[in-house]
Amino acid sequence: MPQTDSQILTPTRYELTDPDVRLMLQVRDGNAAAFEELVSRYQQRLISVLEHLVPGQGQAEDLTQEVFMRVYRARASYKPTAKFSTWLFTIANNVANNAIRKLVRRKEVHLQSSPSGRSLARPLDSMAQAASGLMPTRQLAQLEISEIVKLAIQVLNDRQRTALLLCKYEHMSYDEIGQAMGLSPQAVKSLLSRARANLRDILQPYMQVGGRPAGDGEDSIESPPAAKSTGNPKGASDE
Repeated sequence: MPQTDSQILTPTRYELTDPDVRLMLQVRDGNAAAFEELVSRYQQRLISVLEHLVPGQGQAEDLTQEVFMRVYRARASYKPTAKFSTWLFTIANNVANNAIRKLVRRKEVHLQSSPSGRSLARPLDSMAQAASGLMPTRQLAQLEISEIVKLAIQVLNDRQRTALLLCKYEHMSYDEIGQAMGLSPQAVKSLLSRARANLRDILQPYMQVGGRPAGDGEDSIESPPAAKSTGNPKGASDE
């Protein structure tokens, strides 16, 4: 029986370098155990990221299940054109965006606004003032810092928050984040720059009150490790 074109194609670089891509190719071929292994590897990672994008751990868990359902439904048409994690978080980003749009339409997300209609840039100001009264002489505890940073990340707009989380928790490069979000590498770089600037503004009261945190503040949101694109990408934005 002659081989088909798909059977004689040279393996892509992702097949050669990414074990998760190889697992997904096994899923494509009907290997249920390979799918279970991918779920085991990525379930908690997805929940951790989605918890920052949608309200409540329960919804993050539900959306994680939806992501894996989409992965399984797409198995027959899967092609390894990117790292598996990049492909997976592209799906996760789409699922999260859909969920956020539904929440907004149902008015289940209530955004605080100033009298002029602008979103408040410092919703944590009251917490900072309380901290200044209660903790004038000590540094904030690491757990407190972690919670403050999580709340601060929630203040960012959706695109800044998504780019920041993929950089911080998944250690994706500009190119990989761009693939996941449908943006150019330059647009991702601009988003991350704006996100870090906004975090500095939001966290400044805590830095003045409790001392600068070590290793869990906005400066821990480092640039992606991989080399940046040097081309002339379209669509750069710093929302």
